[in-house]
Amino acid sequence: MAAGQLALTVLMGVFLIAVAALLTRIEDWRSYTPLAGGGAIGEEAGYGHDEKPGGIVRWLTTVDHKDIGMLYGTYGVLAFAVGGIMAFLIRMQLIVPAGAIIENGFYNAILTSHGITMLFLFGTPIIAAFSNYFIPLLIGADDMAFPRINAIAFWLLPPGALLVWGGFLIPGIGTAQTSWVMYPPLSVEQTQMGADLMMLGLHLTGVSATMGAINFIATIFTERSEDVTWANLDIFSWTILTQSALILFAFPLLGSALIMLLLDRNFATTFFAVEGGGTMLWQHLFWFFGHPEVYILVLPPMGLVSYILPRFAGRKLFGFKFVVYSTLAIGVLSFGVWAHHMFTTGMDPRLRASFMAVSLAIAIPSAVKTFNWITTMWNGKIRLAAPMLFCIGFVSNFIIGGVTGVFLASIPVDMILHDTYYVVGHFHYIVMGAIGFAVFAGIYYWFPIFTGRMYQRTLAKWHFWLSMIGTNITFFAMLALGYLGMPRRYATYEFSETIAPLASVTTFHQLASVGAFILLVGQLIFVWNLVQSWLEGPRVGPDPWNLKEEAPELFGREFTWHENRLETQIATDGGDEEEVAADGGEPVETESEDDTAE
Repeated sequence: MAAGQLALTVLMGVFLIAVAALLTRIEDWRSYTPLAGGGAIGEEAGYGHDEKPGGIVRWLTTVDHKDIGMLYGTYGVLAFAVGGIMAFLIRMQLIVPAGAIIENGFYNAILTSHGITMLFLFGTPIIAAFSNYFIPLLIGADDMAFPRINAIAFWLLPPGALLVWGGFLIPGIGTAQTSWVMYPPLSVEQTQMGADLMMLGLHLTGVSATMGAINFIATIFTERSEDVTWANLDIFSWTILTQSALILFAFPLLGSALIMLLLDRNFATTFFAVEGGGTMLWQHLFWFFGHPEVYILVLPPMGLVSYILPRFAGRKLFGFKFVVYSTLAIGVLSFGVWAHHMFTTGMDPRLRASFMAVSLAIAIPSAVKTFNWITTMWNGKIRLAAPMLFCIGFVSNFIIGGVTGVFLASIPVDMILHDTYYVVGHFHYIVMGAIGFAVFAGIYYWFPIFTGRMYQRTLAKWHFWLSMIGTNITFFAMLALGYLGMPRRYATYEFSETIAPLASVTTFHQLASVGAFILLVGQLIFVWNLVQSWLEGPRVGPDPWNLKEEAPELFGREFTWHENRLETQIATDGGDEEEVAADGGEPVETESEDDTAE
């Protein structure tokens, strides 16, 4: 076993060195970029994206930011499906105290993989899908600053996912059962090779995210059109810029800590051993990455909501500058709150007090955003299309998730609720109730640009209501379980009544499982709607949301590009026209069924 682990570690080291060598052999990265300063929206990049090969070769070789955005989106949705199935198995297991369907070791394995899949394989890539596709369009650039590095950043993700799931895919090597936080000594003492694969996969995803972050920073700084200044840069680009800066400081630290953990596992070093650096060293390193990671995941969804919500409220975002300032404030403060995950470790009380203060303070810029969203809707001309419904759902879930987080920032409260299901409920209100809802809002809002077609409006609203009801049933039940004292990460809970009232705990677990089933049905509707509408949905025109009539000042650059694309298709293909009623808008002219979207 030890020899196999050593060989695997050496193999992955050679692979990473080969990737680095390949990058250094690229003679002139700038030769693959558009002309300095970008260009007019709708112009093709200097290296000719319109001469693309067909079929699978196109997707394997593309450096077009739109194609890479689609690849990220497909990858993210597949990872979301895998992580969601794992979550559903966890909920089915906990229907009864003795465990309903799986044995404890497998429960620990899917618990570990669920967290890593949702945070690293779904959360970051699905945001990269939107940013890759739309950032160049929104800032008037032809493409990303480094298109080939952009492609490399994506193609590191599929092998990363296979490594993370390697314990399930390769018979006999054992699955990682460390939990997603990988605390030593548990993560060091486990002998399963699946844990090594998981850590190497995480390292690859971190390299991918860091490469992407550098690319976004370079693109937003250097490739903006002349008329795009810092004063009128759109809010989504501001959040991606802030997120990229956080990634640049946080992910390399995770990579370094993972290497040390792998060395402890395979070469008997003592970075995180009691006789060496100590087990708390891992917690400090991990959470110094881990809490900025929460904002790495949530800031771009905040940007999506800040961008989409005004378009269906019929007015500009209220307090735009303050939303930008609050974004930057969150980015700075996020690196000063990590130890609130460690209040129960016995750290110095004076340090705990300082981290409590910063943890409470970081709620202020989030509250600024929340009041700005609400004020934007106040007296607005609200159109309850599916993107707007998910934006409103985001705001309401984010309020619950944020307020429950403020309680955990208080040391006395955290000492009681730490490592209970209250933390799970709070965290999932943010991850699923807020981030997931913003992602769905972005998918529905830009679906006409992605596909040139309109989704089924009724199914989209069913998706929203099932997701909203399922989210609140599931995660509110978890908050109640936390107040009852139910510990998290337990495969069974046949404990004494002195720990928690077993009958009540069982009832709330069953309630959470019912909510999970409702969530599952909602996501099946989403997938069906996505695929069916992509293939057969009615084609849309240049203004699918009727923004030129409802809010002409909010007709974004990406729809100007979409309009130019359709004009090019008309000139090239010709065709008849049909009328399609946009979700929440008036019928718009559309292209013929013979036309194809890029």
